[in-house]
Amino acid sequence: MAAKKTVTFVCTGNVCRSPMAAGLFFDRLVREKAQRSVRVRSSGTWALEDQPASAYALQVMAERGLDIGAHRGRNLTKTAIEETDLILVMTLHHKEAILQDFPTAEGKVFLLSGMAGPAYDVQDPYGGSIVEYRSTANELADLIEKGYPRIMGLLGL
Repeated sequence: MAAKKTVTFVCTGNVCRSPMAAGLFFDRLVREKAQRSVRVRSSGTWALEDQPASAYALQVMAERGLDIGAHRGRNLTKTAIEETDLILVMTLHHKEAILQDFPTAEGKVFLLSGMAGPAYDVQDPYGGSIVEYRSTANELADLIEKGYPRIMGLLGL
């Protein structure tokens, strides 16, 4: 069996968007029986180190039958970038910050939205209502469903 590929989802604090996206993407991999081929991670550019996903992120994922309770926030590091085949970010600012701090990441950092169509920023629901979190979860699920073939293609799978 070929070595696992790694995809890392990145947002700012690593307690809302990126853990939700990672959970949704892993669920998609399971449905395609591809979870043994891809390692799914999430990180933040300014992570709330070792913090669990936000309460609303946990709740909206649970509403979808997904448990992200084991998640703990972590910053994106040079080592993590070296171990990652594909980095999917939520905003252009995330991409710019990563490339400024880690120029070797060039060529593997993309906006998640760009996997499904024209690239745009996925807004942060942090501090918002449960309705905003549900909206973000729906948006992320849609981007992952539509972008799945391109993501897998970029991973060479």
